Amino acid sequence: MENNTKDRELLITRVLNAPIDLVWEVWTKPEHIAKWWGPNGFTNTITTMDMKPGGEWNLVMHGPDGTNYENQSIFKEVVLHKKIVYQHVSAPSFTSTIEFDAQGEQTHLKWHMIFESHEEFIQVVKTFKAEEGLKQNIEKLSKYLAEMIA
Repeated sequence: MENNTKDRELLITRVLNAPIDLVWEVWTKPEHIAKWWGPNGFTNTITTMDMKPGGEWNLVMHGPDGTNYENQSIFKEVVLHKKIVYQHVSAPSFTSTIEFDAQGEQTHLKWHMIFESHEEFIQVVKTFKAEEGLKQNIEKLSKYLAEMIA
């Protein structure tokens, strides 16, 4: 029996012009991720980022309109230079899997989000424009990496 989750998933892939060790570093160090995380116009305050299975990730995303969005996640899997899986436990509930694949001096990134329900997925996409936010997030990551290399 096939478990079809397509109606509650977001997926984006990108080849980043940076080696995997640098991509991994900017994904796993709070001083880096705070500088590129979130949609355009957002800034971040990270209070906890314990990169190990069971470790907490607590951050506040500060919207351009002054609204603060508290986020709490739990890391489920962390495999050096391969994969990060975290469960976003504050509303809305979803699981993100980020996979890294070294391709010479570039890194292929696959970012997959699956929401608890189709209804929650629809609400997040409509209310927060999550699909566009994810695109902006990966674009900010790409620009941040370019600045790091320059």
